[in-house]
Amino acid sequence: MSNAVKFERMGKGLDLAQAIAEADRCLLCHDAPCSDACPADTRPAEFIRKLRFKNVTGAIRTIKENNILGGACGVLCPTSRLCEEKCSAMFKSQNRPEGADRAIPIGGIQRFLIEHSWDRDIQIFEKPAARAERVAVVGSGPGGLSCAAELAKDGYQVTVFEAKPEPGGVLRYGVVSYRFDLEFLAHEMQDIKSLGVEFKCNSPIEGESGAEKLLQDGFDAVFLAPGLWASATIKPTGRDIDGLFSSVAYLSALRDGRFEEMEKRIQGKTVAVIGGGSVAMDCIESAIRLDAKDVYLIYRRSYSQMPAEPDERIEALECGVHFLLLNQPLDYIIDDQNRLVGVNLVRTRLDEPDDSGRRRPENIEGSEWTMNTDVVIEAIGNIAPDESPRWYPNIKVDDKKLIQVEPESGRTSVDGIFAGGDIVRGPALVVEAVQDGKVAAAAIKKFLQK
Repeated sequence: MSNAVKFERMGKGLDLAQAIAEADRCLLCHDAPCSDACPADTRPAEFIRKLRFKNVTGAIRTIKENNILGGACGVLCPTSRLCEEKCSAMFKSQNRPEGADRAIPIGGIQRFLIEHSWDRDIQIFEKPAARAERVAVVGSGPGGLSCAAELAKDGYQVTVFEAKPEPGGVLRYGVVSYRFDLEFLAHEMQDIKSLGVEFKCNSPIEGESGAEKLLQDGFDAVFLAPGLWASATIKPTGRDIDGLFSSVAYLSALRDGRFEEMEKRIQGKTVAVIGGGSVAMDCIESAIRLDAKDVYLIYRRSYSQMPAEPDERIEALECGVHFLLLNQPLDYIIDDQNRLVGVNLVRTRLDEPDDSGRRRPENIEGSEWTMNTDVVIEAIGNIAPDESPRWYPNIKVDDKKLIQVEPESGRTSVDGIFAGGDIVRGPALVVEAVQDGKVAAAAIKKFLQK
């Protein structure tokens, strides 16, 4: 099997019969906790109720009116710790015999409904009459797309500026195809384009005051959602080491179809992935699909403290990944040709909890050791580019170069400029960026109606 086939498509979702059967298990809670647990207010209780009573179009309408990226969120959301964690159907006891002891698969139903709308060409929105006001959106990730769609629904003229060749942000460049394929993304994008949103790709808004100049160029408001595309690293001076990849560079190469290039780097090699989140899981599973000889996951905390979802961790173990827990990378070992040959590590122990609520790892003195490896992929988080404050020098940022906003509106310190997504929150969930876009769009409408 070719690598292109291995990476081509994500697995099949629920069909109509399965979705209805699952919806029929819903307990129809009056004050549904699942809806309260959705960060983007997609209202799962409402669309599941409609599906249960066979109002399929109404269920689709509920999703798309509340979350233009309802399909993406249905696929990518960690529903097991959001809406599904609060599902009443999962609680079973002698006092609650109606409980099924298993949550309704809300994400699966949500994905089905969106795919069903495409299969049946169900159009939820009509392109509205254009208003005079123009809004610039910087970045076409989940936050930018959500904001653009909410504004376009009301006729505002929205132009999205995207630095990369194709729109989609992290949905396009940061997720492997077998988790979220390009055909699915294309459908989701078409729903947004049909509202009249204009996309300008290969159009970075950078340089001195680049973002703020958009107001001078005739836009009445600006929403900043450029995401975080600089990678954290344990060795800032080692970007040119042969065999060292950031997760951004590695996953982007796979997303762009450069399978032969990456196969040459991975096949038959020992690969170490540093990190414990969902991105790290994508990196290790894809390395296995590229026929790496051995894949190691290096993580400085314990298995239970990994931010990756439980099912992702289990899948990694079942794939044969070697977990090196309670180990902290210190430096890389290179040969005289600047090729990676190993990693210096130190064992750790867990101390008192830090700000994340997890126990803080501390290095164990005298426990340093060396691991031989051919490739290292760093999946330890993304950060704002060093030069990003220059793009908007009058906007307040924190010590991590993240934009500071009013949480209830997304308003920045510059009148007419709003922001959301990872550039405000730091690395976060797709569904949280969607909500930031919705909040900012509502605030922009109020600002423009003054």
